[in-house]
Amino acid sequence: MSVIKKRVTKDLNHGSVTVTMLLFALPLLGASLVQMFYNTADMIIVGQFVGRNGLGSVSIGGDILHFIAFVSLGFCSAGQVIISQFVGAGMKEKVGKIIGTMFSFIFLAATALGGTVLFFRKEILSWINTPEELFADTENYLIICMLGIIFIFGYNVVSAILRGMGDSRHPLIFVAITATLNVILDLVLVIFFDMGICGVALATVISQFICLVISMFFMWRNRKEFGFDFKLRSFAIKKESLAPLLKLGIPMMLQSASISFSMIFVDSWINSYGVTVIAMNGIGNKTAMLVNVVNLSLALAASPMVGQAIGAGKYERVPKIIGVSTTVNMSISIAASILVVLAPRWVFGIFTDNAEVLDLSVSYVPVMLVLLLGSALRPPMNALINGSGNFKLNLAVGLLDGFIMRIGLSLLLGLSCGFGVFGFWYGRSIAGLAPFLVGIVYYISGKWKTRKHIIKS
Repeated sequence: MSVIKKRVTKDLNHGSVTVTMLLFALPLLGASLVQMFYNTADMIIVGQFVGRNGLGSVSIGGDILHFIAFVSLGFCSAGQVIISQFVGAGMKEKVGKIIGTMFSFIFLAATALGGTVLFFRKEILSWINTPEELFADTENYLIICMLGIIFIFGYNVVSAILRGMGDSRHPLIFVAITATLNVILDLVLVIFFDMGICGVALATVISQFICLVISMFFMWRNRKEFGFDFKLRSFAIKKESLAPLLKLGIPMMLQSASISFSMIFVDSWINSYGVTVIAMNGIGNKTAMLVNVVNLSLALAASPMVGQAIGAGKYERVPKIIGVSTTVNMSISIAASILVVLAPRWVFGIFTDNAEVLDLSVSYVPVMLVLLLGSALRPPMNALINGSGNFKLNLAVGLLDGFIMRIGLSLLLGLSCGFGVFGFWYGRSIAGLAPFLVGIVYYISGKWKTRKHIIKS
C-alpha cells in the first residue's frame, strides 16, 4: 500500500479526528511500549549483573549520549514537519529533495559531534564530576557509543521521514527489531561474556546498525513512494532544501541541546553527591523515561497531524488532536504516579537491590511525581509548536526550559536555599513544566492559525 495513502490528511469528518489520532498513534504507542520494555530490561541487566557502579556509569554516559542524540532529533523533527506540510499541501514532488539533504546533512553532523566528544571525552567527564571509581567504565561506554553514533542518527532520520508521511507502523516494526536485538545482545555480552559496561554499549551500537540497514532497505524498496531514487547524486545537499531545514532545525536543535545541556549541567552538581545519589538519579530518570516514551509517542503522532492539518487548512482539527493527546497522557501519568506512591521500593527495586539506593528512593517519590506531571503536560504543547513550524517560539521554549528554569531553579533551590541534592532534583523537575505554560498561552492565542510559519520552499 502506498505510504502516501496512509497520511492523515484524507477527508475526515470532525468526529473521526479522534479515531484517526488514536489509529495513527497506536503504532507509536506500540513502539513506545517496546522501547519501555527495552529500557527496563537494559537497566535491570545493568543493575543486577554489573551493580551500583554500572548504574552510575550508564547514567552519566547516557546523559552525554542523549545530548548528542537530541541534536539529531532537532533536525529530524524539523524535516518531519517540512515533509508533513508538503504532504498536507499536496506537494509530493518536494519530498524527495528534502530526504537526500536530511540524510547527508545529519550524517555529517553525527560524524562531527561524535568526533568532538571522542577527542574531549576526558575533559567532558571531568567537567561533569564523574567519580574516580566510575571514570574508566564511563569512558569506555562513551567511546563505543560515539563510534556508533552515526547509526543512531541514521535511524532517527528514517523514522522522521516515515512519520512525516503519515506512516507510523513501520517505525514500530523497526524499533521492535532494535529493542529485541538490544536485549538479546545485553544478555549475551553482559552475562555470558562478562563484558560489563562495554557489553551494554556494544549491544546498543550493534542493534542500531542492524536496524538502520533494515529500515534503509525498506525505503529503497519503496523509493517511488518517497520520490527518492537512492542514487549517489540524490544525496547531494540542495540549497533549496537545506535552507528550510536549517531555518526550522537550528531552533529545534538549540531547544533540544539547551534542555539536554542544562540537564548535564545540573547532573554535574548531582554527581558530586556520590555514587549512591548518581545511581538513584539514573534510576529515577529511567523510570520517568519509561512513562515519557509513551506520552511522547502521542506527541510524535500529534506533531505531523498538526502540520498536515495546517498545511491542508483544516484548523478545526488541531484542538481535538491536542485534546486527545493531553487526555491520554494524563491518564498514563496518573496511573504511574499511583504506583510510585503505593510501592516505591518495588518500583525502584526492579532496577537494583542496593539498600542505600532503595532507602533514598522513598524520599525521591515527590520528585518523581513532578517529573510525571511534566511528562503528561509537556508533549502536547510541543506537538502544537513543532507542528505549526513556529521555530522562534521553539527556541524561546528551549532557552526558558533549559537555561532560565532548569539551571536557575536548580542552583536557587540546591545552593541558595540549601536543599542540597533534592534542590537540584526539584529544580530540574519543575522546569519541565515551562513548555506547557508557554504552549497553553500560544494555543489560547490562536496564532498557530496564521500559517505564516509553514515552510514553502
